[in-house]
Amino acid sequence: MKKIARFLNEVVTWLVSFGAFGLFAIALLDSAFVPLPGGADAVMILLSTANPSRMVFYAVAATLGSTIGCVILYYISQKAGSRALSRFSDEKQRRVRSLIERYDVLAVLVASVLPPPFPFKLFVVSAGVFRFNVVRFAIAVAVGRFFRFIVEGLFAVYFGEQAGAMLARNYPFIGLGVAVMLIGFFVVKNLLKSKKEGGTIRG
Repeated sequence: MKKIARFLNEVVTWLVSFGAFGLFAIALLDSAFVPLPGGADAVMILLSTANPSRMVFYAVAATLGSTIGCVILYYISQKAGSRALSRFSDEKQRRVRSLIERYDVLAVLVASVLPPPFPFKLFVVSAGVFRFNVVRFAIAVAVGRFFRFIVEGLFAVYFGEQAGAMLARNYPFIGLGVAVMLIGFFVVKNLLKSKKEGGTIRG
């Protein structure tokens, strides 16, 4: 295991030297196949601290890589079927399936924003197994991930080398706050839509 961890660290270090393109590759690999040390989040902060003017470019590269990686995992899970869920407990499977069926795109969007140890990969695998619409899935992941990487980039630009530690302390609260805002937005939107449709029917 130590040899594997050392090899993965070397891979990440090598990819970082390619800047945004390396970040794209790290985000893709981390989302689709094997979790890499630090993942795209740590590299996003590192690169944005070193080159603040390119922060948005890094966020776009990380978002594209992560979204493509998630779509790859989605299709792998779709092919594997229920076997893809075998490493997750039955309780977690039921909970995530219920959230996806009940909240649709919102469930995937919120899951893509929240930090570890939130089981985001379970949402990706479940979306593939249960054949959630792939276009809507990809859009939800892209929006959530872009927001996440932008927040990390802004912290890196304004707080420099301290950004990583500050995010580690505060991101769970930021993520939960965003989740509450997104849920509130969709609830209000649906209420207004229902009210409008009700008024149209009565009219």
